[in-house]
Amino acid sequence: MTDYNRKRVVVTGVGAITPIGNTPDEYWEGLLSGRNGIDYITAFDASSHDCRIAGEVKNFDPHQYLDRKEAKRMDRFSQFGVAAAKQALADANLVINELNAEQVGVIIGSGVGGIKVMEDQQTIYLNRGPDRCSPFMIPMMIANMAAGLTAIHTGAKGPNNCTVTACAAGSNAIGDAFRMIQGGYAQAMICGGCEAAITPLSVAGFAAARALSTRNDDPAHACRPFDRDRDGFVMGEGAGILILEELEHALSRKARIYAEIVGYAMTCDAYHITSPVPGGAGAARAIQLALKDAGLTPEQVSYINAHGTSTPANDSTETAAITTALGDHAYKIAVSSTKSMTGHLLGGSGGIEAVATVLAIANDQIPPTINIENLDPDCDLDYVPNSSRAQKVEVALSNSFGFGGHNVTLAFRKYI
Repeated sequence: MTDYNRKRVVVTGVGAITPIGNTPDEYWEGLLSGRNGIDYITAFDASSHDCRIAGEVKNFDPHQYLDRKEAKRMDRFSQFGVAAAKQALADANLVINELNAEQVGVIIGSGVGGIKVMEDQQTIYLNRGPDRCSPFMIPMMIANMAAGLTAIHTGAKGPNNCTVTACAAGSNAIGDAFRMIQGGYAQAMICGGCEAAITPLSVAGFAAARALSTRNDDPAHACRPFDRDRDGFVMGEGAGILILEELEHALSRKARIYAEIVGYAMTCDAYHITSPVPGGAGAARAIQLALKDAGLTPEQVSYINAHGTSTPANDSTETAAITTALGDHAYKIAVSSTKSMTGHLLGGSGGIEAVATVLAIANDQIPPTINIENLDPDCDLDYVPNSSRAQKVEVALSNSFGFGGHNVTLAFRKYI
């Protein structure tokens, strides 16, 4: 597609269900204040687990968004996705009706899907036999159901898809939705990611892979991206959703515009099932290609919302990737990891981090990386340590990387 045929795409609504707030306003206030969302796991008895901490969503009431029968037939990840989508539509003041339904689509990613339902039904199967399994098990479990249910509950009849690229899924969903509008396949898209994988089996599996922090005696300081003493990521849960619209469509209805999405790129390390390639060449290429797609230079970047997982391998590798992609300018920009407050939402992380990125642009405020006490010598950028910062944000990037070597970068800029 030639550049002159590309439609401009803007962000007009946001929704967020997170460990530090269940609305976009609560989430944003929590980020700026450096609120910790990580504590001891309450969803199940984790006393026998090596990792006993997580970023759980607190006080979430699905019945604010769904009736009781509908909520009961959804896994928690789908409840989060539908709730955040409804928030985002309300924020955008976008009403879906019979006139526009076929021009509004949904792409919502999830890395794991309904693992809670799968674990519960396996227990029923083993203890009570196959005839006692729920007829709703499969539609509650499959990862695409957040996207499908969001369409059902909003009436969006346009393109509908689910990205399943591990921890890059939410960002892939936003990027793919961007392309749908750019190419003229939809006028508006509901997009992002959701996850609810704080379950016994999921926590045990990540711990067995030595991916999780075991700082069980100090959950508030367990997630410490770029810190010398980091020892693994902390799982989180929730959902982050954006409403993307074709610019002329947004202007025609006088919609508020948070930011313009201008670039998207994805690459693969083709190296290892869980570890990033040393030096971060794949991630660097994603950043460079996103900038090229946006027609931006490294010197125009103000802020990067980093993947920043708090694992030994990721943080230094991402730092290397940023410096490779941006050169000397990498040392002149702000880089922060909001996972330090929310934990790692897996497939939902790209969603809530894109919300944080566009709010940083809209408000000229940069959220911090909390829990930095002793900076890793291999992590030598400006990570906005421990306190938020008022700063003009013209262009911002959001990075997401996933098991399997998936690398995704989204580029946003102020709408002008």
